[in-house]
Amino acid sequence: MTEQRHATVAGEAETFDALVLGAGVAGIYQIKRLVDLGLDAVVLEADEDLGGTWYRNRYPGARFDSESYTYGYSWSQEVLDRWHWKERFSPQPETLRYLNFVAETHDLRRHMRFGRRVASMTWIEDQRHWAVVTTDGERYLARWVITGLGALSVPTMPKVEGIDAFGGSAFHTYDWPRDGIDLSDKRVGIIGTGATAIQIIAAIADTVGDLTVFQRRPNWSVPLRNSAISAEEMEAIRSRYAEIVANCAATPGGFEHVADRRNYDDLTPEQRRETWDELYDAPGFALQLANFPDTFFKPEANQELSDYVADRIRQRVDDPEIAEKLIPRDHGFGYQRLPLETNYFEAYNRPNVHLVDVSEDPIDRVTPTGIRTRQHEHELDVLIFATGFHAMVGAFNRIDVVGVGGLTLKDAWADNPDTYLGTLNHGFPNLFMIAGPQSASGSTNYPRALETGVAWISELLEDTLAAGHSRVEVTAEGQAWWSREVRSMQDFMPFGRTSKSWFTGYNSNVAGHEEGNIRYQAYWGGAPRFRAHLEAAVESGYGQIDRR
Repeated sequence: MTEQRHATVAGEAETFDALVLGAGVAGIYQIKRLVDLGLDAVVLEADEDLGGTWYRNRYPGARFDSESYTYGYSWSQEVLDRWHWKERFSPQPETLRYLNFVAETHDLRRHMRFGRRVASMTWIEDQRHWAVVTTDGERYLARWVITGLGALSVPTMPKVEGIDAFGGSAFHTYDWPRDGIDLSDKRVGIIGTGATAIQIIAAIADTVGDLTVFQRRPNWSVPLRNSAISAEEMEAIRSRYAEIVANCAATPGGFEHVADRRNYDDLTPEQRRETWDELYDAPGFALQLANFPDTFFKPEANQELSDYVADRIRQRVDDPEIAEKLIPRDHGFGYQRLPLETNYFEAYNRPNVHLVDVSEDPIDRVTPTGIRTRQHEHELDVLIFATGFHAMVGAFNRIDVVGVGGLTLKDAWADNPDTYLGTLNHGFPNLFMIAGPQSASGSTNYPRALETGVAWISELLEDTLAAGHSRVEVTAEGQAWWSREVRSMQDFMPFGRTSKSWFTGYNSNVAGHEEGNIRYQAYWGGAPRFRAHLEAAVESGYGQIDRR
């Protein structure tokens, strides 16, 4: 970009070829590809620095549950050669350092603007560009807009009376205090027992004075098995990076874990348990992804596996009554997002940790001094909301996106966020989504999926520019075709119409996302099938996309 081109007077809009919204894992790679294409592009980031998820989620215990070397970028050989992952599952501070290292290595910060939250985007048909306005009133014009907003970047608060009445420190995990908070000797309450809460509870149980956990629904969880990565092991990892990336590309989940191709019925119960013991003791998602595939499709097989994991929980929790409360009854193992943990269940063996099952003792309200349930008063100094996110669509909904003929994206997605390959929307030309709704990002190893998405968007742009086109829009027929594919894959999955998870759009704290309102917002056909669809689109000359 040139200073002369972007110098403005008050009220004028700055003009770019392309805008990227978000400087997280997706946006960092996307701006690199746009710069390499020679486009005049800039990233608008709402936060005060880059990192996205890894800038905001600073709570104790925050870390990958993907193996570090499968999570990091594969597109920069210089970064692959120089970066040393210190742990098998990287903690948030190291991950944020990694993203800064990538940005500095490729001189990407100069293409980023921080503290710019986008309020609105309006498509100007006769000029074929987007008019973008930030919450501070800055105005931008751009031919192309590419979003990297994050699938889990809009936190949701619980529907509990009196939240604003609490007199102590209270915050959602996504808004963890930037300077930290001293929890030693404090009476801490945490609402939620999902993936985030499971990490926090285990991390703070031995440092707080008292910890009260308010649980609505328990989640299946298995050990993370984290460990340090020595210099020698890191060298071995570097030597096989090409193999690692290829292995991830070949598996449905985008990890190196490969499914056991034996049939569940071909093994005796003793042989199955021996296999499950090995997988339970292995790092990461082994028990879910390296298991027998039919374990997740045969009800009797999944029940046996669920009973096995329940027994492992009982072995780790001293109080039998508490153990039973920590075992899910409404879904089988692997039928929802699987949190990984380190000493989570052992936390409940501590005398200072208390579990409140709100299905038995519902929360009445938050008071100035704590939480009142139907049966008890819980006095607290700190209240933490680990109550999840408005997944996939929440970040889009808080931007007023107006497309062709005044159609808003929020209205277009009111019933379901239908897209084309999770990337394009009919009625919203020149708007591309990295890891958008109905992409494979929500159901597979995130960075592996987003690299695929960024590459596809970038190649589509390059081909479009070379052909002299300035307008790109998926056809209604193309979007309807992808909608059918997404629905067929989700309905095929055992949890497709029953899971109380953001996988199916469930979030009782968001209007319209309550139980029973099934939404199709993730693609469940697996990474290889998703890539095959992307490749087929290219081979067809982008036949389902109108370019002119």
